[in-house]
Amino acid sequence: VQLVESGGGLVQSGESLTLSCVVSGFSEDYFAIGWFRQAPGKGREGIASIRTSDGSTNYADSVKARFTISRDNAKNSVHLQMNNLKPSDTGVYYCAVQSSPGYLYANGPFASDYEYWGQGTQVTVSS
Repeated sequence: VQLVESGGGLVQSGESLTLSCVVSGFSEDYFAIGWFRQAPGKGREGIASIRTSDGSTNYADSVKARFTISRDNAKNSVHLQMNNLKPSDTGVYYCAVQSSPGYLYANGPFASDYEYWGQGTQVTVSS
C-alpha cells in the first residue's frame, strides 16, 4: 500500500495550490480518502475527506468554502484544491486511507479512523 502526495510549495496569502495524492496497492475497495495537516507544534487536523462509493465529502470549518476535495477514479487519485490560502494554512499536508466502512463526520475526518498514510507535502503560506 502506498500513498504519495505532491503539489506542496511556498505561496503568498490569497493564492491557490492544488495537492494530489496517488493511491496504489489496494486489492479491495476502501471507504474514504482524507486530507490532514499538521502545523509546527500542533496536532494533526483533519480537513477534508471523500467517500469513494458515492463521492460524498466533508470539510473542517477552517477550510469550508476555500478548499475542495475531488477524486479521479481512473487515476486512483484524490486532489485538494486550496483557494484563498492564509498563513494559518501552513503545515505538512498528508493524505490517508480509511479502509473499513465508517462515517463521514460533519466537521472533517478523524485521524484515528485512517490506517494508511502518505509521507506528507509541505505547504507554506507567507503573509
